[in-house]
Amino acid sequence: MSGERTANRPRLRLVHGPTPIVGHARLRERIGVDLWIKRDDMTGSAASGNKLRKLELLLADARAQQADTVVTCGALQSNHARATAVACASLGLHSELVLWSDEGLEGAPSGNLLLSRMAGARVHVITRDEYRDRHAIMQELAAEIERRGGRPYVIPEGGSNGLGALGYVQAMREVSEQMRLHLAGQGKFDLVAVACGSGGTAAGLALGAAAFDVATEVRAFAVCNDTAYFEREIAAIMAQARELDSSLPAPVRVTVDDSAKGPSYGVATPQQLRFMVEVARLSGVVLDPVYTGKAMCGLADVVRKDGAWIGKRVLFVHTGSVAAALAHGDDFKAYV
Repeated sequence: MSGERTANRPRLRLVHGPTPIVGHARLRERIGVDLWIKRDDMTGSAASGNKLRKLELLLADARAQQADTVVTCGALQSNHARATAVACASLGLHSELVLWSDEGLEGAPSGNLLLSRMAGARVHVITRDEYRDRHAIMQELAAEIERRGGRPYVIPEGGSNGLGALGYVQAMREVSEQMRLHLAGQGKFDLVAVACGSGGTAAGLALGAAAFDVATEVRAFAVCNDTAYFEREIAAIMAQARELDSSLPAPVRVTVDDSAKGPSYGVATPQQLRFMVEVARLSGVVLDPVYTGKAMCGLADVVRKDGAWIGKRVLFVHTGSVAAALAHGDDFKAYV
């Protein structure tokens, strides 16, 4: 696996990039903004999605530390856990996943869980309540791996720390080059919109948008927790990233919007599910009910409620994933 360096840190080449930026006339008309979509659902195949950009740096660091086993965490259908398991398999590393589910592992695996297990991940299922102590649980698991003679490397939820966020600083470098080559003369974006589940992607986008003059604001649509929680998380991750790369400027403004998070994490409203089906039929873009569907539906709702948004130039970062959508097939039965 080839590699390079980012901000004086090793970086693997895992992303199939540059991922395209596309526009769909019917979708623009439906939402009411000059909408462009950064297709980071196309970063790979089984490992596709935004997490792969973070893993380019995190797994390079794991290799530099001569780790042989990667420990990370998430929900049972975690995109990040699946991407980590698949990327680790490609690099010859073991993966151990701490995943929460109040239903356990009942039934046949599907979606991200299926892909994680196919890639050889060892899965440890805990309850949602136990997941509050995920950091301690992962450290205990790392200690157990060391006792077995292994060399663990722990990655936080979503790959969301300062090092992981640098992956999305580099993504904004990629966007700026695409703007120069393919969108010349149109100016920078008014807004970058993205789903927010752990904060690292939004943090990297805000720093990268400032560094490469891509946009004036990042709007992070929370899919869990609330605005205050993610404001703290994103600020902390940005501070970590700037400690790792002192050349980074102050970030652009980050607005956390928790209006589209729905009933709970991984549960979408009927309106959101209908909207996702409508988007697929208007554009062929497949969203999922955990992250991207909520975020784009949130964007459409904001534009509908606030006429000042109409016509703004928006870059929507499609973080994936099809696997998550397929795992929620029963949710769509009434709409397809």
